[in-house]
Amino acid sequence: MKSLLLASAATLGLAASAVQADPVTYMLDASHSQIVFSYDHLGYSTTTGMFSGFEGRIDFDADDPAASSVEVSFPAESLITGWPEREAHFLSGDFFGADDNPVVSFVSTGIEVTGDTTGLITGDLTINGITRPVVLDATMNKIGDHPMAGLPWIGFDATTTLLRSDFDMGQFAPFVGDEVAIRISIEAMVPES
Repeated sequence: MKSLLLASAATLGLAASAVQADPVTYMLDASHSQIVFSYDHLGYSTTTGMFSGFEGRIDFDADDPAASSVEVSFPAESLITGWPEREAHFLSGDFFGADDNPVVSFVSTGIEVTGDTTGLITGDLTINGITRPVVLDATMNKIGDHPMAGLPWIGFDATTTLLRSDFDMGQFAPFVGDEVAIRISIEAMVPES
């Protein structure tokens, strides 16, 4: 794992020396970052939706990945389901309560490194004004200079499962599944100075 971390540091242009480098701040690339969720609908189908275009940052420490951190937030109204009536209902007080709680956010509280490119990211997720701890099972897909932008870039995928009822969004459960599968894919860049 140490060799991968040192290679990552070299790729980022960090000096591999006895002095530890500071974490590098990456800002999310809103055009290539998505959160896709799916749930059981009455046993007839698996229904999906997505959030995209959100903001956030990753402070990545190549020398000590467990010391890294993640912060993401986005407006609940960025929800996309492909059906306007469903989106309006999801944003209502039955679910996201977007009028009173317009922002969904995640702030990491700890990272457990589980492999050369994998880890468990624990953090506080706030939806509908309610904050609960969640664990993201994350994989670093790639780190290095973006071939077109010429900037340091990093990409991750992550998964988790939530219960709607934990966030006071349990309308129609158990007929409509309370369990929601979450898939996250993000890219982030070091901004030009």
